[in-house]
Amino acid sequence: MKPIVHIPHPVLTKPAATVTEFDSKLQKIVGDMKESLLSAVNPRGVGLAATQIGLGLRIFVTKPTQKAKIRVFINPEIIKPSSDVTDGVPERDNKLEGCLSIPNIWGKVRRAATLTLRYQDETGKLHEEEFSGFLATIIQHETDHINGILFTQRVLEQKEKLFQVAEDEDGKEILEELKLT
Repeated sequence: MKPIVHIPHPVLTKPAATVTEFDSKLQKIVGDMKESLLSAVNPRGVGLAATQIGLGLRIFVTKPTQKAKIRVFINPEIIKPSSDVTDGVPERDNKLEGCLSIPNIWGKVRRAATLTLRYQDETGKLHEEEFSGFLATIIQHETDHINGILFTQRVLEQKEKLFQVAEDEDGKEILEELKLT
């Protein structure tokens, strides 16, 4: 397992390199990514890019639900995003996106509702698959990561608000708008 890096770590804002070797070193990296994703508990991780463990490689893993199997995506490329967009995160009550590399910050991001993704698996085999719903949102978030783009940039581009975790007077966790000056 590798620790998850946080902003302002420079690897998070640089485009990642294409994976060219599908060998035991890659298997070790993927194994570390899976362990790091599973270790994230507050919040629970649903996706993790290699950049988030300090490696500038075009790899991410996803686990949208507790019962879902971890999926591995290498050298992913969104080849066909839908023109239909989400109003924040689908299948979530508050619609807010967060990031393990930007703890306690949340925001709404409109993303393609469905997409076609071309990617390689751990053996190098090429796949093309359509995704929708929460998994499509995760894929877009993680693809942004390997392209050096953070979700907070998307929130601001879309003129939405950022929120931070805070406590009310009773000590209950709440979200309050983050004032940007």
